[in-house]
Amino acid sequence: MELRDARVRYGPLEALHGITLAAPAGTVTVLLGRNGSGRTTALRALAGTVALSAGSVLRDGADITRHTAHARAAAGLCFVPDRQAVFAGMTVAENLQLAAPDGDFTFALDAYPELRPLLPRRAGTLSGGEQRMLAVSRALLSRARAVLVDEPAQGMAPHVAARTYALLRGLDACVVLAEQRLPPGLRAVGAGGAAVVVHELRRGSVVFSGEASETPRPGPRGSSPG
Repeated sequence: MELRDARVRYGPLEALHGITLAAPAGTVTVLLGRNGSGRTTALRALAGTVALSAGSVLRDGADITRHTAHARAAAGLCFVPDRQAVFAGMTVAENLQLAAPDGDFTFALDAYPELRPLLPRRAGTLSGGEQRMLAVSRALLSRARAVLVDEPAQGMAPHVAARTYALLRGLDACVVLAEQRLPPGLRAVGAGGAAVVVHELRRGSVVFSGEASETPRPGPRGSSPG
């Protein structure tokens, strides 16, 4: 997928200033930046949940700028937003059944065994980390060709977060993540799985594009790069 000269406005404010970035097939692409950098807006522009004021969205070389989010989903794109990513009034089992094309969600429970005892509970009663596990497991079950996730490990324990990034890196799909900081499991060279590409955004512009191993490391206070 690709954004080309993409601009997005929220009323009088422009959130993306004509950015161009690519998310190659078979890679994990990380849109990196602090709050307000434009990383989430760029992800939503790819997903079709925000409209461009100028520029274009390409998928496999075809212009899909005018395609709705529903049309993009029907064509094999799965988007996991940072909030309200599960059906809160439905049980965990029902959420998983909806995501599994064949009704078999065993893979999700193998990926996240923590969900097994929660199957009868309503998703809205889960903790933040448990809801993220459920949201990501739904993406894993979707078999989508493009998987877009905003902060996949938010609220997760460190060992569950590490497992989550390994699962996403192992998908046979174009995976695009929005993150404040580059997770260690995606920075490591030779860690297995897909190659990792990073686009760092700052104030609606791309300030760095390259491999994860080239990304500047956070400062001593744990601040985001840049």
